[in-house]
Amino acid sequence: MVTPSHSHVLGVSQSLAGQSWHWRGGNMELGDGVVSLDTDILSQLMMTRGVAAEEVAKHARPTMREFLPDPSEFRDMDRAAERIASAVLSGENITIYGDYDVDGATSAALLVELLRSLGVESGYYIPDRLLEGYGPTGEALVQLAKDGSDLIVTVDCGAMAHEALGMARDVGVDVIVVDHHKCSAELPPTAALVNPNRLDENDLAASHGHLAAVGVAFLLGIALVRNLRAKGYFKGRAEPDLMSLLDLVALGTVADVAALHGLNRAFVAQGLKVLARRERIGMAALMDASRLKRAPIASDLGFALGPRINAGGRIGESTLGVRLLTTRDPEEARAISEQLSALNEERRAIEAEVQEAAEEQLEGQHNMAVHVLAGSGWHPGVIGIVAGRIKEKTGKPSIIIALDETEGTGKGSGRSISGVDIGAAIIAAREQGLLVAGGGHAMAAGLTIPSDKLADFTEFLDTRLARDVEKARFAQVMQLDLALAPGGLTPELVTTLDAAGPYGVGWPAPRVAVGPVQIIKADIVGKDHLRIIASGGDGRSFKAIAFRAAETEMAQTLLHRSKGRRFHLAGRVKIDDWGHRPAAELHLEDAAFAD
Repeated sequence: MVTPSHSHVLGVSQSLAGQSWHWRGGNMELGDGVVSLDTDILSQLMMTRGVAAEEVAKHARPTMREFLPDPSEFRDMDRAAERIASAVLSGENITIYGDYDVDGATSAALLVELLRSLGVESGYYIPDRLLEGYGPTGEALVQLAKDGSDLIVTVDCGAMAHEALGMARDVGVDVIVVDHHKCSAELPPTAALVNPNRLDENDLAASHGHLAAVGVAFLLGIALVRNLRAKGYFKGRAEPDLMSLLDLVALGTVADVAALHGLNRAFVAQGLKVLARRERIGMAALMDASRLKRAPIASDLGFALGPRINAGGRIGESTLGVRLLTTRDPEEARAISEQLSALNEERRAIEAEVQEAAEEQLEGQHNMAVHVLAGSGWHPGVIGIVAGRIKEKTGKPSIIIALDETEGTGKGSGRSISGVDIGAAIIAAREQGLLVAGGGHAMAAGLTIPSDKLADFTEFLDTRLARDVEKARFAQVMQLDLALAPGGLTPELVTTLDAAGPYGVGWPAPRVAVGPVQIIKADIVGKDHLRIIASGGDGRSFKAIAFRAAETEMAQTLLHRSKGRRFHLAGRVKIDDWGHRPAAELHLEDAAFAD
């Protein structure tokens, strides 16, 4: 029998994780798996993610043709394209100024590669995270001008760099800003500022505010090529293959946790096809270093490739990512990839130390709406990751601040929960004089704070966001797409569900509920992963694993209090191909008593 959409799935009003289970929008119970796994399930998945019934086919196979807007719709896009085209035609020196994360590295690499295909060898500059911090500094821009740069294009940064861009203007160098972070009403002085999150954007352009900076850079690439074409630049010269740059767009989009709907889905879907061809020397070396032999999927970009690129900016050399993604030398690519992998392992160790220290401070903050945790000696390169871990552990927005006692300041990074705009709060705190610098978007933000403002900043955030956090946590639910007995958990189901990908933020991977089941075996593997074997009344059993969950109420119940009880298990289904033949397993996220 199909459960009405307003009812709790399987009657679960409070799970072991304290959540109620609801249908994402559909009512699909597969029972023992006899329902046909065909396009009906795909249609259901699409519609429960906001797709109108008549547009299911369009979203099922997202293409650039269907989703690409006219770049000219974006403010300053044509102005930026005209200025870069002029620099190309007149032989000016162009420098790409990127951020040190994956989005910054891929954005910079995209423009460097595009200009190279146009016959222009541009320079690039990636600031040092520890010494220079986020965004363009006036000193760096002025020095680039002194070194001969006629035009500087900042990517993934600059939207709020009023002072730095003013210094660049004063020395007579043109700067184009290509960004996606929140803007203030007063825009900085630039030759052009391309950002779908400008407050003065039109509705169509503003609807693309979910793009990562690399996506915005790709649109600028289209506008640039179109401008040069109109000027006759390609008479006797081949036009660049813009589609070949989509591997960079896909990597930056997923790694920056951009919402995977609309144009971003097309970027990632088509970019994965480019990645599978392994044509970019640096990307192929990165996949080899990640031990990725098959064609990559979206999650590989976020969990295997992206962290390695990020490791360079976090604890190593900030230029490694761009160097890798633009090199033509296979040996250099291999060496950089190995170096990034080693740095990624070092990053994990540093991250564990900072997380342990941060969690010790949580005990005194149970009543806080936002966790603001700060410590001296914490490595600024891992604070964003730790903020995300604390947010996942507590279900509250979290900000981790690395204090520098010598400078009397701290570098902070924040991560938020759905319904709580941390970027806007950080900008408000800056406007209140509590921060030296700060900005971001709804789910993530960065800041620089005087150490003596820490208490006032913490109080400001708690007061400003308390109601939003309470509302968001009160509405805490697990949204499910399917309910089935263990017999329905098959590799064929996994294949069918994967067909509605790529999945990510804004286009969540399907969750299924499986049960009722009995726990046959439960143990801890690795550092703190829960592994169980469950069996249902249909005689079928399966493996489930809950990552980093050993200390949770769910894990302790399944480990020690499951005898004689039946459960419903919820999570995402994956293929386990370690055995002789592939089997479906459940990546467990929640559980509830079945009786």
